[in-house]
Amino acid sequence: MSKVLFFEPDSSQFRVHLEGDYYAIVKFEVENGVYVITSTKVPEELRGKGYGKVMMEAVLPELEKMAVKVKPVCSYVVHYLERNPQWAHLKV
Repeated sequence: MSKVLFFEPDSSQFRVHLEGDYYAIVKFEVENGVYVITSTKVPEELRGKGYGKVMMEAVLPELEKMAVKVKPVCSYVVHYLERNPQWAHLKV
């Protein structure tokens, strides 16, 4: 399973390659230097197969490298961060 990450600041999203022609999308807005994660999208055919975790494992390290804080608005990200306290330092 490859995890190629595309950071697209002009379109305010990260794209994570999942498999074949499938990508996950993490959309965000930047407010006062904080990345407000507004939505995530995993293709319908791949939902429930662990690709949400793949998406987060690709995006969160990139945000950490960028030294930015994250405000999760998207319910998936809120729950993911609650279940994975190793990323608590990113939350506002």
